[in-house]
Amino acid sequence: MMVLRTPEERFAGLADFPFAAHYVEVDGLRVAYVDEGPRDAPTVLLMHGEPTWSYLYRKVIAALRDRYRVVAPDLVGFGRSDKLPEQTDYSYERHVGWMSGWLGALDLRDVTLFCQDWGGLIGLRLVAAYPERFARVIAANTGLPVGTGSSEGFDAWLQFSQSVPEFPVGLIVNGASVRTLSPEEIAAYHAPFPDESYKAAARVFPRLVPVTPEHASVAENKAAWEVLARFDKPFLTAFSDSDPITKGAEKPFQKLIPGAQGQAHVTLPGGHFLQEDCPEEIAELIDRFVRSSS
Repeated sequence: MMVLRTPEERFAGLADFPFAAHYVEVDGLRVAYVDEGPRDAPTVLLMHGEPTWSYLYRKVIAALRDRYRVVAPDLVGFGRSDKLPEQTDYSYERHVGWMSGWLGALDLRDVTLFCQDWGGLIGLRLVAAYPERFARVIAANTGLPVGTGSSEGFDAWLQFSQSVPEFPVGLIVNGASVRTLSPEEIAAYHAPFPDESYKAAARVFPRLVPVTPEHASVAENKAAWEVLARFDKPFLTAFSDSDPITKGAEKPFQKLIPGAQGQAHVTLPGGHFLQEDCPEEIAELIDRFVRSSS
């Protein structure tokens, strides 16, 4: 299997991102992650989706690292992690497997997970597979679909992602945020992808979302829901108020997960990439949730 690795110089001098890269090898692939803060502090795991990377959480990391161990991985195919050039190299289950290997290699425990977009589709599968490793969960603008359909917003995104000749990563993040990103921030989202051959994961991810019964991973997600339906640790939803893709997707979490009962679920200001729109609020929410439920 051919492996692509983004040259390190493309990550030099990124705006507001002074964090060192750490690496773990999983199945022959190098998985990158940020690991900031005291190692003996409570662990906060921040999982990104598509087409972003740990840069998405830069302001949340900066706000929390004095009090927490803050860990933010780059999914395979994104950020500073290795990339595979063929869309057929990727599947939902492979992504879950890669991140399971990464989680085990770091042996993270008593984890507070904040997950958004594919960070939730993968992160919640980790919670279901290793519930003993997680102390609490915050789900934002995400879901765990089981083949029952999609939103108009997602359908439009799917059509765009599969038809646009050049996948404009930074402009996608800018367009799905309420605020306007600076040219330097947009460039930072382009940084992991020197050319289109590096974007196979970003391009294929929308097709992997199991929104029809015929999609792969429907059965695996149903099995994960069976575990989450018994997950009684604190579970909070923090969806944004201006995301057409995941609007309403917080309701199944609130209804079906025991740990979500009685929680002070919140609506945050922002678009799909709420980490760009309200990072201070997210950091404050994480800190408050950990303190109140410890």
